[in-house]
Amino acid sequence: MKAFNGRILKAEGPFYQGPLESLIIPYRDGFLGIQAGHSNMICAIVPGQMTWRVPGGQNQYAAVSHGFVKCEDGEVLILCETIERPEEIDANRARQEQARAKEIMLQKKSIQEYRLAELEFARTANRLKVKHHQAGK
Repeated sequence: MKAFNGRILKAEGPFYQGPLESLIIPYRDGFLGIQAGHSNMICAIVPGQMTWRVPGGQNQYAAVSHGFVKCEDGEVLILCETIERPEEIDANRARQEQARAKEIMLQKKSIQEYRLAELEFARTANRLKVKHHQAGK
């Protein structure tokens, strides 16, 4: 399979830079697959599981937050606030964060507080899903 150049950046700095065979990102309508020769585009990323493969390697996984992907002239750039590999996710801490978010949602505070808690709940649920995906290998 033909490779393409990819740069994956999170708020703290680089996550990955180098050749990729494939990349699958979560977006509004499901998942978007990218391979060499993909047409130019910009797309919003939603929280979910990102999957990528380096040439000759196996699929790798990470939990991503909101962000953007840009495909231009055979190169792909991903910008996300957070990106975590399964081994970086503390499942106990994620469950505690999820429980706090759920409690805030049940307290019926302001709409803004509810929406922020809802986003935190979804983020932690995604982190746990990615963590358990690694454990299920």
